[in-house]
Amino acid sequence: MRRRIPGIGPLLATDGPGYALVIDEDQLDLGRFDAQVRKARTAHETQGPREAVELLHAALELWRGPVLSGLEGSVIDGAVMAVEDRRLTALEKYYDLRLDLGEAAELVSDLRGYVGLHPYQEGFWGQLMLALYRSGRRAEALAEYGRVREQLAEELGIDPGPQLIRVYEAILVETPEAAGPAFARPAVPVPPAPEPVAAPGVPRTLPCDVADFVGRDSELQLLLADARRRDRGTRVVAIDGMGGVGKTSLAVRAAYQLCADYPDGQLYIDLRGYSPQERPIGIDTALEVLLCALGVPRDRIPDDVAERTALWHATLAGKQVLLLLDNAVDQSVVSRLLPNSHGCLVLVTSRARLTDLDGAEWVHVDVMPPGESEALVAELLGAQRIDTEPEAAGELARLCGHLPLAIRIATARLSNRPRWSVRYLVERLSDEGRKLDELSSGERGVAGTLRLSYQVLSADCRATFRALSLHPGRDVDVHSTAALLGLSTREAETHLEKLLDAHLVQQPDVDLYAFHDLVRSYARSMCGQQPRESRGAAVERLLSYYLTATETACETIFPGRSSRITGLHASPALLPRLTGVDEAHAWFSRELITLLSTVELAADMGYDRHAVWLARNVAFYSNAQGNLHEFAALGRVAVAAARRLDDPKLLGMSLSNLSVACWKLGLQDEGIAAVEEALELAVAHADRHTQAHGEATLGLYASLQGRFEKALAHLRAAIALERDLGSPRAEAESLTVLSALYEKWGMFTEAAESAERAVSLVRRLGQHETALVALTDLALAHTGLGRYATAEQHLAEARDLCGDDREPGQVAVTLALSAELAYRRGETERASAFADRALALSGLSASPLRRARVESMLGAVWEHRQDYATALQLHTRALETARSFGYRVEEAYALAGMARVAVLLGDAEVAAGHRSAADGLFAELKIPVARRPATEPVVVHALSTVSSFSPAPPACDALAGSGAVVGYDTVRDAARETGAVPR
Repeated sequence: MRRRIPGIGPLLATDGPGYALVIDEDQLDLGRFDAQVRKARTAHETQGPREAVELLHAALELWRGPVLSGLEGSVIDGAVMAVEDRRLTALEKYYDLRLDLGEAAELVSDLRGYVGLHPYQEGFWGQLMLALYRSGRRAEALAEYGRVREQLAEELGIDPGPQLIRVYEAILVETPEAAGPAFARPAVPVPPAPEPVAAPGVPRTLPCDVADFVGRDSELQLLLADARRRDRGTRVVAIDGMGGVGKTSLAVRAAYQLCADYPDGQLYIDLRGYSPQERPIGIDTALEVLLCALGVPRDRIPDDVAERTALWHATLAGKQVLLLLDNAVDQSVVSRLLPNSHGCLVLVTSRARLTDLDGAEWVHVDVMPPGESEALVAELLGAQRIDTEPEAAGELARLCGHLPLAIRIATARLSNRPRWSVRYLVERLSDEGRKLDELSSGERGVAGTLRLSYQVLSADCRATFRALSLHPGRDVDVHSTAALLGLSTREAETHLEKLLDAHLVQQPDVDLYAFHDLVRSYARSMCGQQPRESRGAAVERLLSYYLTATETACETIFPGRSSRITGLHASPALLPRLTGVDEAHAWFSRELITLLSTVELAADMGYDRHAVWLARNVAFYSNAQGNLHEFAALGRVAVAAARRLDDPKLLGMSLSNLSVACWKLGLQDEGIAAVEEALELAVAHADRHTQAHGEATLGLYASLQGRFEKALAHLRAAIALERDLGSPRAEAESLTVLSALYEKWGMFTEAAESAERAVSLVRRLGQHETALVALTDLALAHTGLGRYATAEQHLAEARDLCGDDREPGQVAVTLALSAELAYRRGETERASAFADRALALSGLSASPLRRARVESMLGAVWEHRQDYATALQLHTRALETARSFGYRVEEAYALAGMARVAVLLGDAEVAAGHRSAADGLFAELKIPVARRPATEPVVVHALSTVSSFSPAPPACDALAGSGAVVGYDTVRDAARETGAVPR
């Protein structure tokens, strides 16, 4: 117990075979209660009832729910009853004294509650009856006696006791004792007849309406509609929003438009809930100010708050008054200022929504929409100044976060500095370190406004507010916030919700929270004042959380990924659900921008090991989504971090990953240098995983350059290592590269075997992004072998995998092949649909390799469609793309297609030039003539189809009779299906 309960040591004493708590009376709440009750008894005898009431109130405030709640047993039950009796005795005495002091109406509600909780406590019934009678509600007082008498008779079979009977009889005959002691004053003082002591006319203390009020039409109409509904008594319409958003201006504008509806007065009071160097106005001061505004002489305003409240209600009785309570922070003050008569309206403004303000209609005011904020800039600066710099004016509104206060301060600075251009101020505001300083003017300033909201937060919420500025994401969720703060998710959510209530964060979506730009700047300025060690610890917790989360998500999305030892501890923070593939994809998609910023944060703050491993995980997802520029950027960050760590294995892995990104982007020089260094490090430090990856990547580059034999050697070495390491995922990827190499080489049988092996491996792994590539490669190989039905089967399976989360270039390859195969099978309508979709997707791919491949394939498809101009355009684009990064085999394919189209367009000379260039490249690449694509088209019609083949292939029936002009390879491949051969 001494170890587990902080601070118990001095109180816990050994007592024989057991222990005892040795405490003073003031260390136990029950002891303090008894002491306060004794003091109240003495005070009543020596000082009077008012002092006794205050002491009893303090004693009763110590109670927080039932005694020993949740415990049972006869001994405990007896003890609870004894203690509860002491409380009820004190309560009865408390209400007796308040009744003696002349209070009545304000006690009715409380006493009704107690008779409900303690129906057999006759003392409370008697006090309720007296409170009702002294409030002028004699009939209700007598009715309460009938209720208690009936209840006692039915449930206990007894009559009320003599004390309660005496109270009933006193009320019945209206004795002086029932009316209360002689010194008691009436609970609801009736003010004298109105005297014209104030200024003549209707009292109006509203501040001036803003002359340059702009926008807010929807909020204003909603506010007016809520205010004009007369379906109940006093209406309360409250406006909430962050500091500087224009709540007061909106409320004042609405108040002036509502003046005619409230002819007896329009009153305003600033409750100073968020005013610098000023305490919030209390209820007593507020009542005095408002009563004076209504014309009540100051010397006739009572000192007692209860009496002031009663006078306030009585003065407003029967009147239609509009009351604007600005800058409210305390719900209890607002509630006590609400009129209790019909026909009044109360407008309330508050930065934090007063959730306990029952019956209020709430209107939330956010920052201005961009159009309205730009209109405000134009209104404040004048059209002449805006017309000369329209773009800068829009940028000024954006840098002010579309916050009206910030816009007004910025435009005021410009108005006072005629030599400044709008662009000049925009450049000053673009400096994050000085933005808040620029947005201050005299006593007004965004930072000062935000500071007031910040200062009313609890210490825990202030710490959360500061720490959130360290989070690199634009939006934050509960899980990452909990990790950042080192709290549970429940605690983190509680803090975030309190910041949301205070409008220091926004909620762009369910479970997401975000800073306004200017609030983030202020939070960073506050966080910068904290010790560097605490900031570093928070960042490290966040990095560990994201590393653990991305590891978990990658294991789900990329099964079979080679596991590596990071050398970092897993985060103890609770992770979101990432065990399902859809859940992991959704999380990665939502967090991707934040994750990219987190990698940069790790590198900038010197957490290089976190930077390397985070970059690897995020790169896996970016690569799968086709975000190749992000993939390359992550690779460069990881390489730089690994070099700083001087860790050769991490450097080799990072260089190897970067080289793949460079290959996909066509950055050969950077990519080859990276993979060669990676392979050298891997061999030197026995990192066989990186060695295998490096061999496979060198195979990619050699294939790209048309050095097929060298590519083959690298790929075989990679596959052998991957099999030896038991890395089926990596082996499947290398086999798809090998299949593509064989296919370009014209070795379709070998291509099919490699692709078949890759498909088998990915099926064993389950969900795998390589499945789409492997199935498409297998379909390509079977198409080359003339096995169209088999190819279509594999393509159908591949198309089922073409979801929105796939890299668009790879999907375009699958669809382009589907279009070509459909044309060869005579399915022209289906082929056109595939081709059009493939063309649209190819433009979305960041990979020039895939764009060149798709454009070349679609060029052949448009030849089938007899749209030769588009076909030529596609082949030409494929040639330009392939040449731009040295993709030699695709360059040769493009030239062959251009030669065919030139013949069809009747340009024999151009066709000969393209044919010669294509043949020269094919020869350099050592691709046999029989395995090259045709460079000349064939005219197909019914007679030539019959006479050119033995036997005539049925597959050519669709072509025969159409007079189609197609490539020779189309006729040849159609014939292969039935074993026919050209004569």
